[in-house]
Amino acid sequence: MTKDGGATVILAEDIFNRPIRIQFEAFIDEHRRALNGCLDGLTEEQARRSLVPSRTTLLGLVKHATFVEKVWFDEAITCRSRAEIGIPATPDESFILDEDDTIASIQQAHREACEASRQATSSLELDDMLNGNRRGPLPLRFVYLHMLRELAQHCGHADILREQILSQ
Repeated sequence: MTKDGGATVILAEDIFNRPIRIQFEAFIDEHRRALNGCLDGLTEEQARRSLVPSRTTLLGLVKHATFVEKVWFDEAITCRSRAEIGIPATPDESFILDEDDTIASIQQAHREACEASRQATSSLELDDMLNGNRRGPLPLRFVYLHMLRELAQHCGHADILREQILSQ
């Protein structure tokens, strides 16, 4: 375990024999931190730099991750609509950067969304059903697995984009 801004961080290597819920949450949080950290040390121009034909940029990836947190841990749990939550209607739109989006603002919004997700799930069990997902009711266990897949995929994208940006 380490400290991160005053909070205790449980690392994957610390949880081999812990309950599966703790394992899920440690891996999710590890990927959340990695994705958020892909922006560290970059200029605003570097964070916005487009290297692929899609809307994917490093800043856009973290903005999209904020959207994903809100879809899977706000919409799915509270059954509020995306309009009520204040997020785009589609995942593709969540990559669109506004003029006032900065590294600091996007990282902060992402950290806040992650903390809200932790709070929203703190009283739930892995087999509790979440009724607000467009696919229909899903157990929290599935949502955790989906989030691991989503975050791991985007961490890989971020690693490659960051490597390309820093090598230029």
